[in-house]
Amino acid sequence: MPGYYPFEPLKPILRASGNSVVAFEKLKRMKLVLFLGACLLAVADATAGNHATHAVVSNHDPHIPDSIPADRKDVGSIEGIIAALYEVISGPAGQKRNWDRLRTLFIPEARLIPTGKRADGSSGKRVLSVEDYINTSGPFLEKNGFFEVEIGRRTDQFGNIVHVFSAYASKKTEADEKPFMRGINSIQLWNDGTRWWIVTIFWQNESPDVPIPEQYLKK
Repeated sequence: MPGYYPFEPLKPILRASGNSVVAFEKLKRMKLVLFLGACLLAVADATAGNHATHAVVSNHDPHIPDSIPADRKDVGSIEGIIAALYEVISGPAGQKRNWDRLRTLFIPEARLIPTGKRADGSSGKRVLSVEDYINTSGPFLEKNGFFEVEIGRRTDQFGNIVHVFSAYASKKTEADEKPFMRGINSIQLWNDGTRWWIVTIFWQNESPDVPIPEQYLKK
């Protein structure tokens, strides 16, 4: 997947203000909020009972928020949904992407997580929703042109869950001789009994000190 978004560290809850009373009152309010939140969760769990997990998995309708129907070719197989993912983000400069098609591939709660190194050498990550990704990366892809293809894959499956290590190569145009970027997409998939969904994509670009291992360059 294109792009790395610098990790923004969490801001401290309390800042040094020289007023310990203010800090103490803020801390008390935070504890109260956390306590009330825990109470609400406890009530929800008691109401849902032991069938909560089953209800999420078995109820198909909440997982169709898309403005267009999913194409069976895209979501009917692991091969199809991986191919659709790469195809929908690729295209020449000036070409609009079919973001509605992208939305049909993901569960509503899906997360896209780029990771990489900061300027100081430390590692960071940023957690995005599908809409975050469309809004931040979409304009860049459509303006500059971007083509990404799979160059290797390793798939592990247990029941209805699948993990795919999908190695990629990225070019600005299809005619480019060499990719300007390579890396690995760590993709989690789920089958609800009727189709495949992307749950998470967690990716990192290749670097001189972290090359793609040979075992992930085989298809």
